[in-house]
Amino acid sequence: MFRKHIILAALLMAAGVNSALAAGDAEWQFAGWAGPAIAVRTFVPDDASDSTPIVIVMHGWSREAQRYFADWRELGAARGFIVVVPHFPVEDFPSSTHYNLGHVFDEKTGRKRPEPEWTFSAIEPLFDEVVARTGSKQTQYTLFGHSAGSQFVHRFLYYMPEARVRRFIAANAGWYTMPDFDTEYPYGLEDAAIDKDQLIAAFGKDMVLLLGREDVDYTDPDLRKTPEANRQGKNRFARGLTMFNVAKTNAEKLGADLKWRLMIVDNAGHVNAQMAPAAAQLVE
Repeated sequence: MFRKHIILAALLMAAGVNSALAAGDAEWQFAGWAGPAIAVRTFVPDDASDSTPIVIVMHGWSREAQRYFADWRELGAARGFIVVVPHFPVEDFPSSTHYNLGHVFDEKTGRKRPEPEWTFSAIEPLFDEVVARTGSKQTQYTLFGHSAGSQFVHRFLYYMPEARVRRFIAANAGWYTMPDFDTEYPYGLEDAAIDKDQLIAAFGKDMVLLLGREDVDYTDPDLRKTPEANRQGKNRFARGLTMFNVAKTNAEKLGADLKWRLMIVDNAGHVNAQMAPAAAQLVE
C-alpha cells in the first residue's frame, strides 16, 4: 500500500503537478479520486521545508471551509505547518451518510459500497497531491476534524487502517460510532463491517479525543437527539467522555493496547476557533 502511494506521487509530478507550491495561500481542485472534484485551500508557511508538518482539516456540518481555513491558517503561520482544508459541499455530500459516515454504505440499500467510492477514500490521494504540489518529503500527516469533521475522523480511523496518519484529532463530535460490537451501526460496530482485529488496530493508533468543557448545549438544533445518541450522553461533552470510557472498557476486554488520549479544553464550547489552538499544539 505504501509503495502504491509513492508511485502515485511520482505520477502526479510527472503529469506536471506543481512541485514547488509557493508560500502563502492557494486554492485548487482535487480530482484524484473516484468521487466528485473537491475544492481545496492550502497554506504554506514562509519558512516551509520538505519536512514541514502537514495537517488536513475536516470542516463541520456548516460546510464553512473558508472559516476553518482562516482559523487554521493563522496557527499554521505561527507554529510552522502546512494547512490543507478540503471542502465537502452539501451539493455533492448531502447527508451524514455521505460526509460524516464516509459513505461506506449505500443510503438506500444498506449495502457496502466499493472502497474507492467512499468519502474516506479521498483523503490519502489528497495527501499525495499535497506532497507533490509542495515538494514535501513527509510520509505522514495529522488529521483533524471538528464537529461533523470529528465524526469523519474517528470513523476514518476504523475504516482506513493503512492510512498514513501520524495523529488523529477528533474535536467535539456530536455523536459517535462507539467501539462496541454490542451496539448497532452507526452508533456502534455491530453490522459495521469492522472486525475485532481492525478494532484492536484502531485502539493502537495515536488518537486524541479533544473536548470543549463548555460544549454542553443540548438545545443546539444541530445536535442529534435520537434515543441512540442520547444514550451516549445529553450533550457533546458527555458523549465524548462516553466514547473514551467505552474505548477503555472494550480495549481491556480485547487485551488491546489503547493509545487514545482524552484532552479537555477549558472555556471552549462548540466553536472550532476555540478548539483549534489546542489541536495545533498536537500537530507534528
